[in-house]
Amino acid sequence: MAAAWPALEQIGLADGASPDRLTVTATAEEAVAEAQFVQESAPEKLELKRSLLAQLDAAAPPGIVIASSTSGYPMTDMQTEAADPGRLVVGHPFNPPYLIPLVEVVGGERTDAAAVEWASRFYEVAGKSVITMERELPGFIANRLQEALWREALHMVANGEATVKEIDDSITEGPGLRWAFMGPCLTFALAGGDGGMGHMLDHFGPSLKSPWTRLEAPELDDTLRAAMVDGCDEAAGSRTIAQLVAERDQGVIDVLRATGRLPRQRTEGTDGIAHTPSTTGDQK
Repeated sequence: MAAAWPALEQIGLADGASPDRLTVTATAEEAVAEAQFVQESAPEKLELKRSLLAQLDAAAPPGIVIASSTSGYPMTDMQTEAADPGRLVVGHPFNPPYLIPLVEVVGGERTDAAAVEWASRFYEVAGKSVITMERELPGFIANRLQEALWREALHMVANGEATVKEIDDSITEGPGLRWAFMGPCLTFALAGGDGGMGHMLDHFGPSLKSPWTRLEAPELDDTLRAAMVDGCDEAAGSRTIAQLVAERDQGVIDVLRATGRLPRQRTEGTDGIAHTPSTTGDQK
């Protein structure tokens, strides 16, 4: 909370917001006894998820939606031990969840459609950008795309084809700048010029058969592990983890503001009134 609070202050807090309003309890039963919504964020271990969700289901008031922030398990696999599986949904945020807008919501085979709808609406009211998925998919959407990139990065390090810093720079100085406001599909459509995605596929389609990617994960042996750890240490330099977290959070805030998804920083005008500069001129 101490690390996250400065970023939360920048993006705007509700009146009366304070870290002191966070309550920590000794048991799950105490935590959810009077809850109006439950977000489970336990470690990514399937048996733990199953037993904890069953425990929360037994303790939470009837009808209260319980969401899991699992990174990849389908809810169907996690709701097996719950007495009321109909109220269990996946509510998968992205790290850091206090800044990144995305939340992916999807139910399991035994989840009530009303619970999925309620959870999606809850996150929307909280200011999140919600993708309500119509069907389960291990890893959901964003993690599957992120994992594909991650596997290719591990292959390049393992084969000595690129360093950790080169890989990171290739994203932050390249496609990452576009992805901050336009996804990969629409970005590629622009590569087709006036012909759009159709021309792009006709023109670049043959390259899909080129050996540009290896989607199977490489063996995470001691050598690759050491290379990744050493490479990240070198890229971090003298910056501590706490400093890197603050740098990341500020970068996310700056991107959100630059792309219009957060108000510009408020400044004090000469008239004594706080003003928020606009990126689009006069607005009506």
